[in-house]
Amino acid sequence: MPRTHVFDAEVEWTGNLGTGTSEYRAYDRAHTIRAVGKPPIHGSSSPGFRGDAGAYNPEELLVAALAACHMLWYLHLCAVNGVRVVGYADRATGSMEESGADGGRFTDVVLRPRVRISAGDPERARALHAPAHEKCYIANSVNFPVRVEPEVEVDAGSPTATGRGSP
Repeated sequence: MPRTHVFDAEVEWTGNLGTGTSEYRAYDRAHTIRAVGKPPIHGSSSPGFRGDAGAYNPEELLVAALAACHMLWYLHLCAVNGVRVVGYADRATGSMEESGADGGRFTDVVLRPRVRISAGDPERARALHAPAHEKCYIANSVNFPVRVEPEVEVDAGSPTATGRGSP
């Protein structure tokens, strides 16, 4: 039987410059995102929508959520499959199209995880991205394609790199 998890977040608009939303250019897009027991995240819209380039925007947070979810599943699968990950970084990119009065939508996100392992089979490490993607809660919840283009490298001093490790 499936379990249900509930996640709460609070978003508060902090961009009233004195006249509220009296006109499109009269307010700031600043907002604060909070969750109990965590530091706040200061957000805005993207600069293309009159936002602050120095603050996270919802689109970046969506791309980051996809990348983080994939990473966490991948690390779990590596841990239970004998692949020792010692480094992981992702350069994820999301594409969004505007469609005028209809708003817009994401058309795709590409995850580009670069993984460094010190033990285990590099091909197995590469292959574990597929089940990680299949299990990612966030990727399973969006209505656009999420592609994964991983790179796996072996730590130079590892037993796997020198041929002393298990296949």
